[in-house]
Amino acid sequence: MSTADSIPPRVEAGTKTALMDLVTEATAEGFSLARVCEVLRLEPRRLRRWYHRADQDGIVVDRKPGAVMNAITPEEMAAILDGFEQFGQRDFSHRRLAHRGSYEGLFWVSPSTVERVLNDHDLRFRHPPRPTTGRRRPFPSWASYTPNSIWIYDSTHFTSAGMVTLIIEDLISRKWVGDITSFEETHTQVQAAFEAALRSEGLWEAALERAHQIGLQQPGPDGQDELNPILLALSDNGPQMTAGHTREFMALVAIGQHFGRPATPNDQAWIESLNGTIKREWPHLLQITDPAILRAELQDVRTEYNSHRLHSGIGYVTPDDEHEGRGEAIRAARKEGMERARQLRLEYHRQRRNNQ
Repeated sequence: MSTADSIPPRVEAGTKTALMDLVTEATAEGFSLARVCEVLRLEPRRLRRWYHRADQDGIVVDRKPGAVMNAITPEEMAAILDGFEQFGQRDFSHRRLAHRGSYEGLFWVSPSTVERVLNDHDLRFRHPPRPTTGRRRPFPSWASYTPNSIWIYDSTHFTSAGMVTLIIEDLISRKWVGDITSFEETHTQVQAAFEAALRSEGLWEAALERAHQIGLQQPGPDGQDELNPILLALSDNGPQMTAGHTREFMALVAIGQHFGRPATPNDQAWIESLNGTIKREWPHLLQITDPAILRAELQDVRTEYNSHRLHSGIGYVTPDDEHEGRGEAIRAARKEGMERARQLRLEYHRQRRNNQ
């Protein structure tokens, strides 16, 4: 062991005697005890304890470590194990079991003690299996994956203004096709937003005509109507979505309803993403307190979102481009442009190499 190494926590009696002799010799030569301990990397308090034990007992051999004075008793350990057997299927946690012990008057220990005792005896809590959410119900077979065939809608809150905005989005093109901002969140807002969206998309008359035809026709041989709704509306299970008035309105305008699984927002990920994007990229909306200003700003944001913002979910074109059928051509043009630019770069570097 060199002087650069610290003294281990436990050393043999011979090593202690040699260190004490070295210190005695150094101090006799005029070195201070603090300086000698610093060089030896030995705590002065520890050295004094060795000297004291040598004077008292004549030996410096380490005694056998004693028991922990605060250790739990065997009776307490048995009580913890009995408590686990009795309440382990109910509490599911060492913290709760520790409090259960004092609650029932069985034992009084800390949660960490309960955990340590259970680990020493290889005991584990067995949590009940979580209920499965099931698989997402597929869309009806008649729903086509083209613009104006599947709409999704949800409400988002602007607390500074005390308003709720219901937004309707085209699932295929990601276009923000309709919205309504109100103090309330009922079936009335759902009906008003869908009527405005159908009119803006030129589908109102067609929807009424389709509903009339469905009402007049007779069921087919398989018991199903031959005519399908004009589009499918996706939503969560909010009361305004599942209300009877909403179902009646959707039937009157030939819109089929499709609900996601309860407590599973991923089933409405498209509209959740839109709501989050609005508040993240236009955070000033969250600071507006005047409802009239909020409505006006939302219309500006809607125009920006539909006409100028490139959407990653549809290949970095605008929702208007995808909704109007221009998206595929824009994506193809970019692909061709990338290839053309690559060829130009190759030609440029070949010419430079030949000219060198």
